[in-house]
Amino acid sequence: MDTWNPSQYEKFQQEREQPFFDLLALIQPAPSMRVVDLGCGAGHLTRRLHQVLHLADTTGVDRSARMLEVAQRDPLPTGLRFEAGTIESFAADGIYDLIVSNAAFHWVEDHPALIRRLFAALRAGGQLAFQVPAMHHAISHTLPDEIARSKPFVEAFAGWRRPQPVLEPEEYARALFRVGFAQPKVRAVIYPHVLADREQVVEWMKGSLLTEYEKHLTPEQFASFTAAYRDRLIPLLDPDRPFLFPFKRILCWGRKARES
Repeated sequence: MDTWNPSQYEKFQQEREQPFFDLLALIQPAPSMRVVDLGCGAGHLTRRLHQVLHLADTTGVDRSARMLEVAQRDPLPTGLRFEAGTIESFAADGIYDLIVSNAAFHWVEDHPALIRRLFAALRAGGQLAFQVPAMHHAISHTLPDEIARSKPFVEAFAGWRRPQPVLEPEEYARALFRVGFAQPKVRAVIYPHVLADREQVVEWMKGSLLTEYEKHLTPEQFASFTAAYRDRLIPLLDPDRPFLFPFKRILCWGRKARES
């Protein structure tokens, strides 16, 4: 079931975009690059990538038909296209100059294996640049799992548990180095998102992580699940107005060695 809601996701568009621009700053442009953006979502950042780096050939890939519909709503510039696909099924043999992913790999398991597969898809001298949320220790992200294991929801989830594949920064550095990225760059960054109040944290989560739980529930069950999440989370957060939501992300970059 496609649970992505572009309008809900984009309620915090500015906050979600800043890590992309920091990731973009790590990329080393070159002429006539062939690029793929994995988990491109609604595509507006893929457009920016294509335009800012003056790319020759860019493909945005996403599993959500609803997101891709938004991505293709406006006319596409020359060399840019979007297509349906999953990161799990993505495979290529040395054809890309750049592989980018902005806040999508945390939905995919086994990141060392994923990095190996993406390394194989790059040409000599090709670059990999991705960023992932690293909020798996925060109460906003651990609480849904607790609720899912409790009544009345445990029966509905029927043993399903949300995977948590995100590594520590030093583990990403090792994974990149081991496959052949000689001088990887890995940065852990805290983005201080200032929200109107603590209630907005629930709205943020409804546009991202909670969509995974929504897939396993009926609309009525998900409404109850979200209400339970709100009732338990809000008292644990500071009542400050505005509210600071410190959001940690890990930015990674590597270049495949050029052939001698």
